[in-house]
Amino acid sequence: MYIAISGNMGSGKTTLTNLLSDHYGWTPRFEAVDYNPYLSDYYKDIPRWAFNLEVYFLKERFKDLLAIAQAEGTIIQDRSIFEGVYVFAATNKAMGQLSDRDFETYMELFESMMMVAKLPDLMIYLRASVPHLVKNIQKRGRDYEQGLSLEYLTNLNQRYEDFIYNRYKGRLLVIEVDELDYLHNPADFKGIVDRIDAEFFGLFAQ
Repeated sequence: MYIAISGNMGSGKTTLTNLLSDHYGWTPRFEAVDYNPYLSDYYKDIPRWAFNLEVYFLKERFKDLLAIAQAEGTIIQDRSIFEGVYVFAATNKAMGQLSDRDFETYMELFESMMMVAKLPDLMIYLRASVPHLVKNIQKRGRDYEQGLSLEYLTNLNQRYEDFIYNRYKGRLLVIEVDELDYLHNPADFKGIVDRIDAEFFGLFAQ
């Protein structure tokens, strides 16, 4: 089985991936963020490095999909290839950071990959407001994220909404996270587990 955790930067994907993998005994897979060779350059000069960054992420996410397809047991993934395309690459295109030529090449590559890919058995979307995202980004203190503009985060959030509610065709669970603290509050985490159990085992969430 394949579970994907979806959500904007600072929404709590990695935290929830770790908690759920521990709770259910699922195998976690994490996005290649800290060692992406283009990320630091990208935040310094987005138009110059956007295409490089997006192709690198696409390549890594496709490798993950191939590995997941061959894996035994349940895999839970921190961010999927689908939001990488329909949210992040699409945002760069909408903001003029990717040229028409580069975006067309990128999408043709993605569509070729989708000929051998499958949707997750469940996508869990962590829906968060921009102020909530900003608070979490500041708290975790990654240097390359501190210069992110509110416009960029807002555009990402809008693309997430469009992706989740208009484009994504798979099984979906939406969790509003602004008022949750599932890392420190066991009741909040239990509420999420109950909803996942209801999805897979036909149980009613408490």
